[in-house]
Amino acid sequence: MPTTTLTKTSFSIRDLAAEFDVTARTLRFYEQKGLLSPGRKGASRVYSIADRARLVLILRGKRVGFSLDEIGEMLDMEAITNQNPSALVDMLERFHERIDALNHQREDIDAAITELEAGRTWLEDRLAKREPSEEIKHRARAFEALAAARMNVWTGASPEPGSHDTTS
Repeated sequence: MPTTTLTKTSFSIRDLAAEFDVTARTLRFYEQKGLLSPGRKGASRVYSIADRARLVLILRGKRVGFSLDEIGEMLDMEAITNQNPSALVDMLERFHERIDALNHQREDIDAAITELEAGRTWLEDRLAKREPSEEIKHRARAFEALAAARMNVWTGASPEPGSHDTTS
């Protein structure tokens, strides 16, 4: 009967790379950064169940935007808090900041999706030779004005006559 991930106690670099869809180079990089510490069997790396668990946490931390240094600090939390209990307060603050940043990104993404959906509707109406709704026309004008204003900031050009000033 084949050994499943849940019953294995050691893993090769190939095992973990395949399971987590990362490259062997990534795992070696995490080892170099001190995030993983596989044992050796000859020239081969042998990862423990603890290394596998750490890899799960590393990938979760990266997915939510923590740096590898921050992830390393979190992984070493027990050692840190034994020396400096206030480190928990600092780590909690980082979590709050990251949550706030992700919530802001979600708001930005939701707004972008709303604008893209309006643009899609406008394009579909144009393709069907239907007159877009007044709301869609208004959104299109607002988007054009915003795009022009941002382009002017990026290029240093002055606003074109008749364009809308969105900075006020």
